[in-house]
Amino acid sequence: MSKVIDAVVARAMRGDRQAFFRIYQEHIGRVYAICWRLLGDRQRAEDAAQEIFIKVWEHLPRFKGDSSFMTWLRSIATRTAIDHWRREQRLQFVDSGVEETEIGSIPAMDAENHDLEQAIQRLPSQARAVFILFALEGYQHSEIAELLGIAEGSSKAQYHRARTLLRGFLGEQ
Repeated sequence: MSKVIDAVVARAMRGDRQAFFRIYQEHIGRVYAICWRLLGDRQRAEDAAQEIFIKVWEHLPRFKGDSSFMTWLRSIATRTAIDHWRREQRLQFVDSGVEETEIGSIPAMDAENHDLEQAIQRLPSQARAVFILFALEGYQHSEIAELLGIAEGSSKAQYHRARTLLRGFLGEQ
């Protein structure tokens, strides 16, 4: 069961705070992007991202390396963002678009993806969540159904709805 674990991750697993800070710096952009896309709000995304890294620090000694560290971290990030969504009883996304400063603050955002990000923000909440989890994060519909507490068929239908709406939104521009 012994897997290769990155040296920095191994040091952080032993309680090295500098190594953990390095992990944080390397992965905060990706974690924040997941949270922002799912939650649609800068402050909520920042809060969720901080909570994620607290969970990672607390659970890091139990990381066994059976999957890549990024896969493990992405799972924690996605589940935590969805937990934030559930606490609010429904997804609340900005329907009127996103300010330029918010789009520009998403790490790894480039100009050609700007229109797609704005279009994603316009999607109805459940269609948006399914689209993000399936198309951007690589989850299967069965996993999405479990995460969101919906039927697998509903996940597929919401994904189809999201794609149709996105084509329309992007055709408007």
